[in-house]
Amino acid sequence: MAISDQYKRVKDEVAQQCIDCGRDPSEVKLLGVSKTVGLDGVAEAIKAGAQELAENRPENIVERHDKFPQVKWHFIGNVQSRHIPDIVRCSTLVHSVYQEHHLARFDRSAEKFGKVQPILLEVNVSGEESKSGLTPDAVPHMIEAASQFPHIKVCGLMTMAPRGKVEATKECFAGLRDLRDQLAKDPALQFDNVSLSELSMGMTEDWKYAIEAGSTIVRIGRAIFSTEFE
Repeated sequence: MAISDQYKRVKDEVAQQCIDCGRDPSEVKLLGVSKTVGLDGVAEAIKAGAQELAENRPENIVERHDKFPQVKWHFIGNVQSRHIPDIVRCSTLVHSVYQEHHLARFDRSAEKFGKVQPILLEVNVSGEESKSGLTPDAVPHMIEAASQFPHIKVCGLMTMAPRGKVEATKECFAGLRDLRDQLAKDPALQFDNVSLSELSMGMTEDWKYAIEAGSTIVRIGRAIFSTEFE
Protein backbone atom coordinates (compact mmCIF):
# COMPACT_ATOMS: atom_id res chain seq x y z
CA MET A 1 0.00 0.00 0.00
CA ALA A 2 1.33 3.44 -0.91
CA ILE A 3 2.17 5.98 1.77
CA SER A 4 -0.67 8.17 0.56
CA ASP A 5 -3.17 5.33 1.02
CA GLN A 6 -1.78 4.42 4.42
CA TYR A 7 -2.00 8.03 5.59
CA LYS A 8 -5.62 8.30 4.50
CA ARG A 9 -6.45 4.99 6.17
CA VAL A 10 -4.87 6.03 9.46
CA LYS A 11 -6.57 9.41 9.35
CA ASP A 12 -9.93 7.68 8.92
CA GLU A 13 -9.15 5.24 11.73
CA VAL A 14 -8.21 8.07 14.09
CA ALA A 15 -11.46 9.87 13.30
CA GLN A 16 -13.47 6.68 13.87
CA GLN A 17 -11.75 6.01 17.18
CA CYS A 18 -12.64 9.51 18.32
CA ILE A 19 -16.29 8.91 17.41
CA ASP A 20 -16.26 5.53 19.17
CA CYS A 21 -14.94 7.25 22.31
CA GLY A 22 -17.54 9.99 22.13
CA ARG A 23 -15.04 12.62 21.08
CA ASP A 24 -15.05 15.10 18.22
CA PRO A 25 -12.40 14.06 15.65
CA SER A 26 -11.31 17.69 15.43
CA GLU A 27 -10.01 17.38 19.01
CA VAL A 28 -7.22 14.98 17.99
CA LYS A 29 -4.32 15.90 15.72
CA LEU A 30 -2.71 13.20 13.57
CA LEU A 31 1.02 13.83 13.54
CA GLY A 32 2.90 11.80 10.94
CA VAL A 33 6.38 10.80 12.11
CA SER A 34 8.38 10.72 8.89
CA LYS A 35 11.81 9.83 10.26
CA THR A 36 12.04 6.51 8.39
CA VAL A 37 11.47 7.83 4.87
CA GLY A 38 13.18 10.14 2.44
CA LEU A 39 11.94 13.35 0.89
CA ASP A 40 9.84 11.47 -1.68
CA GLY A 41 7.96 9.72 1.11
CA VAL A 42 7.38 13.01 2.88
CA ALA A 43 6.08 14.53 -0.35
CA GLU A 44 3.68 11.63 -0.82
CA ALA A 45 2.23 12.08 2.66
CA ILE A 46 1.81 15.80 2.08
CA LYS A 47 0.05 15.15 -1.20
CA ALA A 48 -2.33 12.82 0.66
CA GLY A 49 -3.25 15.63 3.03
CA ALA A 50 -0.67 15.58 5.84
CA GLN A 51 -0.32 19.10 7.19
CA GLU A 52 1.71 18.38 10.31
CA LEU A 53 4.72 16.08 10.46
CA ALA A 54 7.40 15.28 13.02
CA GLU A 55 11.10 14.50 13.14
CA ASN A 56 13.34 13.37 15.97
CA ARG A 57 16.71 14.48 14.59
CA PRO A 58 17.71 18.15 14.25
CA GLU A 59 19.40 17.69 10.89
CA ASN A 60 16.27 16.06 9.47
CA ILE A 61 13.87 18.71 10.67
CA VAL A 62 16.09 21.41 9.17
CA GLU A 63 16.28 19.65 5.80
CA ARG A 64 12.57 18.89 5.65
CA HIS A 65 11.38 22.21 6.99
CA ASP A 66 13.40 24.01 4.34
CA LYS A 67 12.19 21.64 1.60
CA PHE A 68 8.55 21.67 2.69
CA PRO A 69 7.96 24.98 4.52
CA GLN A 70 4.20 24.72 3.97
CA VAL A 71 4.05 21.92 6.57
CA LYS A 72 3.95 22.48 10.31
CA TRP A 73 6.97 20.59 11.64
CA HIS A 74 7.16 19.20 15.17
CA PHE A 75 10.30 18.11 16.99
CA ILE A 76 9.85 14.96 19.09
CA GLY A 77 13.43 13.82 19.71
CA ASN A 78 16.04 14.25 22.39
CA VAL A 79 16.99 17.92 22.77
CA GLN A 80 20.68 18.78 22.77
CA SER A 81 21.65 22.33 23.68
CA ARG A 82 23.76 23.01 20.60
CA HIS A 83 20.84 22.15 18.30
CA ILE A 84 18.22 24.30 20.01
CA PRO A 85 18.56 27.25 17.57
CA ASP A 86 17.86 24.95 14.60
CA ILE A 87 15.00 23.26 16.44
CA VAL A 88 13.40 26.60 17.29
CA ARG A 89 13.77 27.95 13.75
CA CYS A 90 11.96 24.97 12.28
CA SER A 91 9.48 23.78 14.91
CA THR A 92 5.82 24.57 15.32
CA LEU A 93 5.89 22.60 18.58
CA VAL A 94 8.69 20.92 20.55
CA HIS A 95 7.34 17.87 22.38
CA SER A 96 10.36 16.76 24.37
CA VAL A 97 11.50 19.46 26.80
CA TYR A 98 12.42 18.22 30.26
CA GLN A 99 15.78 19.73 31.20
CA GLU A 100 15.50 23.04 33.04
CA HIS A 101 18.83 24.35 31.79
CA HIS A 102 17.51 24.22 28.21
CA LEU A 103 14.79 26.78 28.89
CA ALA A 104 17.03 29.84 28.69
CA ARG A 105 18.49 28.66 25.38
CA PHE A 106 15.02 28.10 23.96
CA ASP A 107 14.03 31.58 25.10
CA ARG A 108 17.07 33.28 23.55
CA SER A 109 16.69 31.38 20.28
CA ALA A 110 12.99 32.17 20.04
CA GLU A 111 13.68 35.84 20.66
CA LYS A 112 16.30 35.78 17.92
CA PHE A 113 13.75 34.39 15.43
CA GLY A 114 11.03 36.78 16.56
CA LYS A 115 8.69 34.11 17.90
CA VAL A 116 7.29 32.57 21.04
CA GLN A 117 8.23 28.87 21.00
CA PRO A 118 5.42 26.48 21.97
CA ILE A 119 6.71 23.50 23.95
CA LEU A 120 5.43 20.41 25.72
CA LEU A 121 7.02 19.07 28.88
CA GLU A 122 8.05 15.43 28.55
CA VAL A 123 6.98 13.36 31.55
CA ASN A 124 8.20 9.87 32.41
CA VAL A 125 4.90 8.65 33.84
CA SER A 126 5.84 4.96 33.79
CA GLY A 127 9.09 5.49 35.68
CA GLU A 128 11.05 3.29 33.27
CA GLU A 129 14.79 3.94 33.47
CA SER A 130 15.09 3.65 29.69
CA LYS A 131 12.80 6.65 29.16
CA SER A 132 13.70 10.30 29.55
CA GLY A 133 11.46 12.96 31.00
CA LEU A 134 10.45 14.65 34.21
CA THR A 135 9.05 12.70 37.10
CA PRO A 136 5.42 13.70 37.69
CA ASP A 137 6.42 15.37 40.98
CA ALA A 138 8.95 17.57 39.14
CA VAL A 139 6.49 19.01 36.63
CA PRO A 140 5.15 21.88 38.80
CA HIS A 141 8.64 23.26 39.35
CA MET A 142 9.39 22.99 35.62
CA ILE A 143 6.22 24.92 34.82
CA GLU A 144 7.21 27.64 37.26
CA ALA A 145 10.69 27.81 35.74
CA ALA A 146 9.34 28.01 32.18
CA SER A 147 6.90 30.74 33.15
CA GLN A 148 9.83 33.11 33.68
CA PHE A 149 10.75 33.12 29.99
CA PRO A 150 8.62 35.37 27.76
CA HIS A 151 9.55 33.63 24.50
CA ILE A 152 8.37 30.17 25.65
CA LYS A 153 4.78 28.94 25.89
CA VAL A 154 4.06 25.70 27.72
CA CYS A 155 1.15 24.14 25.84
CA GLY A 156 0.85 20.79 27.59
CA LEU A 157 2.52 17.48 28.39
CA MET A 158 3.96 14.51 26.48
CA THR A 159 4.73 10.93 27.43
CA MET A 160 5.69 7.55 26.01
CA ALA A 161 4.00 4.43 27.33
CA PRO A 162 5.62 1.05 28.09
CA ARG A 163 5.67 -1.11 24.97
CA GLY A 164 3.69 -4.31 24.71
CA LYS A 165 1.89 -3.96 28.04
CA VAL A 166 -1.73 -2.97 27.52
CA GLU A 167 -2.71 -2.31 31.13
CA ALA A 168 0.52 -0.44 31.86
CA THR A 169 -0.03 1.60 28.70
CA LYS A 170 -3.56 2.55 29.75
CA GLU A 171 -2.34 3.46 33.25
CA CYS A 172 0.42 5.61 31.78
CA PHE A 173 -1.92 7.58 29.53
CA ALA A 174 -4.52 8.00 32.28
CA GLY A 175 -1.74 9.11 34.60
CA LEU A 176 -0.63 11.89 32.26
CA ARG A 177 -4.22 13.04 31.76
CA ASP A 178 -4.86 13.10 35.49
CA LEU A 179 -1.61 14.96 36.12
CA ARG A 180 -2.53 17.55 33.51
CA ASP A 181 -5.97 18.01 35.01
CA GLN A 182 -4.52 18.42 38.48
CA LEU A 183 -1.92 20.96 37.35
CA ALA A 184 -4.42 22.93 35.29
CA LYS A 185 -6.52 23.50 38.41
CA ASP A 186 -3.61 24.51 40.65
CA PRO A 187 -3.93 28.25 41.37
CA ALA A 188 -0.17 28.46 41.95
CA LEU A 189 0.49 27.40 38.35
CA GLN A 190 -1.64 29.96 36.53
CA PHE A 191 0.70 31.89 34.24
CA ASP A 192 0.09 33.86 31.05
CA ASN A 193 2.45 31.63 29.05
CA VAL A 194 1.18 28.31 30.38
CA SER A 195 -1.85 26.56 28.88
CA LEU A 196 -1.99 22.82 29.46
CA SER A 197 -4.43 22.09 26.66
CA GLU A 198 -2.32 19.55 24.76
CA LEU A 199 -1.61 15.91 25.60
CA SER A 200 0.85 14.30 23.19
CA MET A 201 0.58 10.56 23.73
CA GLY A 202 0.06 7.53 21.57
CA MET A 203 2.10 5.99 18.76
CA THR A 204 1.51 3.31 16.12
CA GLU A 205 1.00 0.44 18.59
CA ASP A 206 -1.04 2.26 21.25
CA TRP A 207 -2.71 5.37 19.83
CA LYS A 208 -6.24 3.98 20.28
CA TYR A 209 -5.69 3.73 24.04
CA ALA A 210 -4.29 7.25 24.01
CA ILE A 211 -7.40 8.67 22.35
CA GLU A 212 -9.55 6.85 24.92
CA ALA A 213 -7.53 8.57 27.65
CA GLY A 214 -7.83 12.06 26.17
CA SER A 215 -4.82 12.53 23.92
CA THR A 216 -4.96 15.57 21.66
CA ILE A 217 -1.93 14.60 19.53
CA VAL A 218 -1.07 11.09 18.34
CA ARG A 219 2.41 10.55 16.89
CA ILE A 220 2.16 7.85 14.23
CA GLY A 221 5.08 6.74 12.10
CA ARG A 222 5.19 3.08 11.08
CA ALA A 223 1.48 2.74 10.35
CA ILE A 224 1.83 5.51 7.79
CA PHE A 225 5.33 5.13 6.42
CA SER A 226 6.25 1.44 6.78
CA THR A 227 5.50 -1.31 4.27
CA GLU A 228 4.88 -3.76 7.12
CA PHE A 229 1.41 -2.26 7.43
CA GLU A 230 0.43 -2.97 3.82
